[in-house]
Amino acid sequence: MIQHFPVQLAALDGASIDGSLYHWFITRAANAPHWFDDLVSWYASYGLGLFALMMVWCWWQARRSRDSVAMAMALAVPVAVVLAYVVNDIVKSVFDEARPCQVITSPATVQPCPGVGDWSFPSNHSAIAAAAAAAIWLISRRLGIIAALAALVMGFSRIWVGAHYPHDVLVGLVVGAVVAVPVVLAARRYGPPLVVRLESGFLRPLLTA
Repeated sequence: MIQHFPVQLAALDGASIDGSLYHWFITRAANAPHWFDDLVSWYASYGLGLFALMMVWCWWQARRSRDSVAMAMALAVPVAVVLAYVVNDIVKSVFDEARPCQVITSPATVQPCPGVGDWSFPSNHSAIAAAAAAAIWLISRRLGIIAALAALVMGFSRIWVGAHYPHDVLVGLVVGAVVAVPVVLAARRYGPPLVVRLESGFLRPLLTA
């Protein structure tokens, strides 16, 4: 995680923005059935793997279609996700917002509170999920709907387990989508000639069936 950035703003007081709403969520989590908390906690930790599977599906479908446009867009999805993470982490290093579970300590959160210096705003998980969902939406509307719902659930899960304020999640979702969309659109416009050239080389088995 990036800890320092040349432009440094005063520490963001997340509790003053929507601390009461965060408290509402973690109170409901504290009173929820254990099986539900365990399920949400698992998804909050490992749910990004679902987006990786959807990216692989997009690549596989593009490979089967032998469509250079589809392949260019499919290959742009992981690039968009990585770029969204980098941009989000830069924003995170500018706004030193303490994790909400470090500020609002009661009730206990579902997951252990991250340590001091692991900043909260914006949510990296949300940014990654939104970037993947937005990129996939441009490739397949049907799968994009599933990805969008999965991204919203990811955001909810990060609040539920106590890792983020609601505004952390909201901004993370926006950052992810805003970064990903132009990357995939650029790949759709400029990427096909590169895919065609690569298909004539040793990467051909990865690009076309």
